[in-house]
Amino acid sequence: MHHTPTTIALAAFTLLIALSAPSLGGDRVYRYHGDDGVPLFTDKRLSGVRPVSVKYYGRPPAVTHCNIDSSRVRKRMRRYQPQIDRMAARYGIDSELIRAVILTESCFNPRAVSRVGARGLMQLMPATARMLGVNDVFDPEQNIEGGVRYLRMMLDEFDQDTALALAAYNAGPQAVKKYGNAIPPYRETRDYVRKILGMI
Repeated sequence: MHHTPTTIALAAFTLLIALSAPSLGGDRVYRYHGDDGVPLFTDKRLSGVRPVSVKYYGRPPAVTHCNIDSSRVRKRMRRYQPQIDRMAARYGIDSELIRAVILTESCFNPRAVSRVGARGLMQLMPATARMLGVNDVFDPEQNIEGGVRYLRMMLDEFDQDTALALAAYNAGPQAVKKYGNAIPPYRETRDYVRKILGMI
C-alpha cells in the first residue's frame, strides 16, 4: 500500500494526539451578592446560591478531549485537509498548526458548540465571526478560513510568536497585552498553548 507524505503526517499526528496533554478545563470566577452588600468573588461554586455572574478566563473549547478512536480522527482530518491546505497556503500558516488548533478546539466536529457559545471547527465566537465576515459559522470552509485568518492576525499582532498568537486566539489579544505580551496566567490558556505546541 502506497503512503503519501500527507497520509504519513496524519498518522503521526494522530499518534501524538493519543499521547497528548491532559483534558482542558476553564478557569472561572463567580460573583455573588454578599450579605453586607459587598460583592463576593470566588473561584468556587457556592452550593444552593445563584451567582450574579460567571466570568471565564480563557475560552474553553467545545470538547475537553478528543474521545473518539484514532481511525475516526484520521477520517475527519482527511475530510477537511483540502480546506486546511488551501488556507495554510493563502495565509502563510503551517497546516500542522491549523490541524492542531482544530483538533483541540472541536475534535474536527463542524457542529461543535462550546458552553460559552464558540462554534464550528475552529470555535469562532459570534462577534469574532461577524468581524471576519463569516456568514455561516457551521460551514466548514467559512469557519476554517475565518479561524485561520484570525490566527494570522494574532501572529502579526504578536510578532509571529506562535505561543502568544495561540494564547490570544484562546483568551483574546487584550488578555495577552494585559500581562505584558505574555501568556496570561489562566490555566485554560496555558494548557491550551502547551497542548497545541506539543502537536506541531
